[in-house]
This record gives sequence, structure tokens and C-alpha cells, in this order.
Amino acid sequence: MIRLALLLALVPLRAIAHPHIFIDAGFEIVTDEEGNLTGIRTTWDYDEFYSLMILEDMGLDRDYDSVLNTAEQAALNGFDMKWVEGFNGDLVATLDGEPLRLTGPLETTAALREGRIVTTHLRKVIGAPELTGHILMLKPYDPTYYTAYEVTLPVTVPGREGCLIESIPPEIDSALANMQQKLSTLDPSMNPEDAGLPDIGADFATEVEIQCPAS
Repeated sequence: MIRLALLLALVPLRAIAHPHIFIDAGFEIVTDEEGNLTGIRTTWDYDEFYSLMILEDMGLDRDYDSVLNTAEQAALNGFDMKWVEGFNGDLVATLDGEPLRLTGPLETTAALREGRIVTTHLRKVIGAPELTGHILMLKPYDPTYYTAYEVTLPVTVPGREGCLIESIPPEIDSALANMQQKLSTLDPSMNPEDAGLPDIGADFATEVEIQCPAS
């Protein structure tokens, strides 16, 4: 995240689209006894500055000790789960290249840890396809690049042994060049967010590949 922020600061792009929220992400792959993919549990660990903004806006942790009482905990839970219709949860999930259909967020949690808000949510996989012998790809990103995701937290498949998990980082230099090319087509006075640039955040997204062989 720091390297990306420095690169963006050094590149002389006019009206550059840049992230305002930074999230460390992690995933738990949920399977049933038959090895079918039933859900994806996502963890979002928000940066300290955005966490502070949320806490102040909601009037929580007024003593700044990073400890929430029961009422504050209840108020915080779900603050980021009010998704508009059609929102994909900033996650593209595919199985063997085919998009997975996911429910909205379930079993939500929220906590405050050392000044950072950490939330989790479960999304069930509609149809519960077989995971064994197939390739699951997860790509967390915000198409507008207002939020930047990095997969720095664990990616696990509880109850399964031998699963291969690989994080594929973005090609930063290529991504920056691609962004430059897209922005060069805009009028100098136009904000990239207002120009409807499609999937600009995808260029900076990490992909996670998960393969679970037959036991």
C-alpha cells in the first residue's frame, strides 16, 4: 500500500484518480462436507484515518482508547453493509473463469482494534458448486479506485488440506501507464470520477487463486 501511494504521488498525472480509503483484505473460503463451495467470508481492515473519520461521524470511542462498549459495538456493526442494489461488494469471484453468484452480506461483525475498524461479512455462493479440482479466483477492488484494497490478511480454506493459495499482485508500472492513457483522453477540467472511466481500479487489484486438489 505504501509503495503504491508513493508511486501515485510521484507520477505527474493531471486530475489523477486516486484512492481515499485503504483496506487490508482477507478471505475465508467456506465449504461443506462434500467439498462444495458454499460461501466466502471477507475481512476488511480499514486504515486508521478513515476509521477515525467513521468513529467521529458516529460519535463512537469518544475517549480514544480503542475500546467500544456494548452499545457502541452494536452501532458500529453493519455501518459498511448498507449496499445499494447491484453493488458487487467490491469483489469479483469466478470459478474456472465463470462468475459466481453471491448473496448480499450476512453474519456481519465489526470491531475496533488499535485504532482501526475491522469488519467481516459472509456471502453465500448460490448453487454451491464443487470446489475440488477447480480454480477459484478472487479479485477485490473498487472500479472507481476510490477505495484501494490489498490482500494482506490471511486467505484460508478451513477443513481442507493441501489447497494451493497464490496471491497475484498487479503490475504497478503497467497499471500506471494504463491509467495515464485513460486520463489523457479526458478534458483537463474533467474529474475522472465524473468521466465514467470503466474499471480503473481493476488495474491495481491483487488476484487470489485458490485450488483444492482431491483428497
